[in-house]
Amino acid sequence: MIRTGFSKVVVPSSGRLFSSNATPSQIVNKHLWRTAGYINGEFTNGSATEFFDVHNPANGSVIAKLPRMGAKDAETAAQASYDAWQVWKNTTVKERSKVLMKMANLMTHYQEDLATIITLEAGKPLAEARGEVMYAQSFYELYSEEAKRINGDVLPQSVHGRRMLAIRQPVGPAALITPWNFPSAMITRKVGPALAAGCSVAIKPAEETPMSALALCVIAEEAGLPAGIMNCLTVARSEVVDVGTAMCHSPLFRKLSFTGSTPVGKWLMRECATTVKRISLELGGNAPFIVFDDADIETSVTALVNSKFRNAGQTCISSNRVLVQEGVYDAFAAALAARVTAMQCGDGLTEGSTCGPLINDAAVAKVGRHVEDCVAKGATVLAGGAAPADLNEAGGCFFTPTVMANVTEEMLPCIEETFGPIAPLLKFKTEDEALRIANSTRMGLASYLCTRDLARSWRVSEALEFGMVGVNEGAISADTTPFGGIKESGIGREGGPYGLEEYLEVKYICMGGITSV
Repeated sequence: MIRTGFSKVVVPSSGRLFSSNATPSQIVNKHLWRTAGYINGEFTNGSATEFFDVHNPANGSVIAKLPRMGAKDAETAAQASYDAWQVWKNTTVKERSKVLMKMANLMTHYQEDLATIITLEAGKPLAEARGEVMYAQSFYELYSEEAKRINGDVLPQSVHGRRMLAIRQPVGPAALITPWNFPSAMITRKVGPALAAGCSVAIKPAEETPMSALALCVIAEEAGLPAGIMNCLTVARSEVVDVGTAMCHSPLFRKLSFTGSTPVGKWLMRECATTVKRISLELGGNAPFIVFDDADIETSVTALVNSKFRNAGQTCISSNRVLVQEGVYDAFAAALAARVTAMQCGDGLTEGSTCGPLINDAAVAKVGRHVEDCVAKGATVLAGGAAPADLNEAGGCFFTPTVMANVTEEMLPCIEETFGPIAPLLKFKTEDEALRIANSTRMGLASYLCTRDLARSWRVSEALEFGMVGVNEGAISADTTPFGGIKESGIGREGGPYGLEEYLEVKYICMGGITSV
């Protein structure tokens, strides 16, 4: 067993685990539903003496109460990660590969329960949640294979009698801070390459969606991952700054990876400077979606719907500004409005629901503010435009999928990321005008364009100042591709071999005293 050689770190506990949380009836494999943090192979309250609620955004119900872990628990997790890493970094790539593949297989086995957990805590329709589980699973599968391709180089010697080598070694224990909008995939996209490289991890999931993270810890343990290699802290909003600071300042964590907002990413970057820590940041976006006159309308509408309305618009690569050339503007707007009007808001567990809730009341308020600002400045609502009173009065956090015409650059959706189900349509005349509008943001994560002109697709793709470009396609994420942005949208890449490099250090070795035969 790979566990041999690992010693337990003593985990402080405030007493027995909080046991009054009933496992939701929809969960078949009850052991996946855990209501405590996970440190060094043990589910524990850590130092917590109080608990916070996890809500279902579709109806406001409390689905779990979790311990409010703090900075002391972050330090305990750091020590556990560091101690376990001393052995894990020396395992063979074949051993690490086997564990990752077992984790991938278990995710497939538990797909329905994992999807249900996502829907219960994040709200997205069950069909979308199933898709997320398999997308998340793909990172474990991919990196079980990529682990075997961590190669070094023998470099040409510049002096006789020497040999010069470059080898790759794991960075070390990594602190991972993940968001609520993809509570499984944003974890496995970091954990997969970290484990493959030989790193240990401590996860701080979003306070809104910790249940998926804890289920992944159960799966890791069931797959035989050694104690201390994967840890998870349950942290309420009131403790998040203290825990984040502890992670940044701990010399035991050699790397920090964060997916979330740009302001928080900037703060983490400053705090990590105290230990000159390796960082990966996947931050906010303000994605343009450009439809040219020569684009196929049906293809363009489908691409936009896939980009804009998945997870109720709550994705970092969601189209935020829809730029449509004047020759097809009216036809595109009508086709899009018809498609969006047919969408059905509802609980993600209810059959027929195609648009789930937003994550909380604050998100609903922000989307409402964006619509009101556009209407006040002359925009026209073509579809939706309001929160459904019946669903929200019952405790939900819904906003009807919305299409707005006659939007201009002075309106809020063009200034800040909406993170909600609004498609604001702007009219443009020329390619140069579209590029000016598209690039007029400090963000640079994802962008999209629709055209049947091959030369234009190359020309505009290269001119867009974004880390990712979708051409006639709105669903661009894949496990093998580099995911990440430029400008204020982040540092580094996740996915494929690019994501593995983020968890590896290059070491140069010069060997002298070698004489020719």
